[in-house]
Amino acid sequence: MLLASIILFLTVLFSGGLVQFFPQHNQKWLKLILAFSGAYLFTLTVIHVLPDVLLTAPDPHAVGYYILAGFFLQLVLEIFSQGIEHGHMHHHEKQTDTIPYLLLFSLMIHSFLEGSILVQGGEHLGHKHHDEVFGNFYRILAGIAIHHIPAAFALMSILVSRLHNYKKAFFYLSFFAIASPLGLWFSNYVLHDQVQTSTVYTILTGLVAGNFLHISTTILFETSPEHHFNRRKLLATLAGVLLSLVSDWM
Repeated sequence: MLLASIILFLTVLFSGGLVQFFPQHNQKWLKLILAFSGAYLFTLTVIHVLPDVLLTAPDPHAVGYYILAGFFLQLVLEIFSQGIEHGHMHHHEKQTDTIPYLLLFSLMIHSFLEGSILVQGGEHLGHKHHDEVFGNFYRILAGIAIHHIPAAFALMSILVSRLHNYKKAFFYLSFFAIASPLGLWFSNYVLHDQVQTSTVYTILTGLVAGNFLHISTTILFETSPEHHFNRRKLLATLAGVLLSLVSDWM
C-alpha cells in the first residue's frame, strides 16, 4: 500500500520535473510515450480490468452501464482538463497568472478514481478470483503510473507557462500527484468494508474501465492523425501492447 502510494506520487513529480530538461517545442519523444502508454492502457483494460469487473460483478449485465458512465464522465471531465490526460499542452493559449483550478480539480477527480480501484484484499471474491485480482493490483498500478507520465509533463508545462514560476507550478502539480494515492487509501481504509462488497468494487472498476477506454482510444487515434504511417509510433504502440501481455504471462 505504502509502496504503491509512493510510486504513484513520485511518478507524477518526476515526470513534471522533466519539463526543466526537455524542450517543450519538441514533443516527438512525448508522442512516443503517449503511443506506448495508450497501447499499454488499452491492452490492460481489455485483458485485466474488464475481466476483473465481470468476474466479480453480482450482475454482469449491469457492468455495461458503469462502463458507459465512466466513458462519458471522462468526456465531461476533459471539457475542464483540456485533454491533459492524453498529453495536450495547448501552447497557443494566452499566458496568464491565474491558476487553472477547474483544470486541476478535473484531473484530481480522474486520478482519484484511478487510484480507487487499487484494492488489496477482496475476501468476498473467493480464493480463485481473489488471487487474480490481487495479481492485477501491480499490473494496474504500472498502467496508471505509465499513463501519468505524459499527463504530468503536460500539466507542468501549462502551469509553468501560466505562472512563470517553476516552484509555484511544482506546488500545484503536487495536488495532482496526491490524488491517486488518496483514492487508493480511501478505498482500502475509509471505504474498506463497502469496497469488500462486490457491488461497490464493480461500480468503481466499471467507471474506471470506461475512463481508461476513452483515454487510451483517444491517445491511439490522436497519435496517428489521418492514419499516416509512422514507424516509431507503431513500434511504441506495439511495445506497449507487448509489455502489457508479457506482464500477463509472468
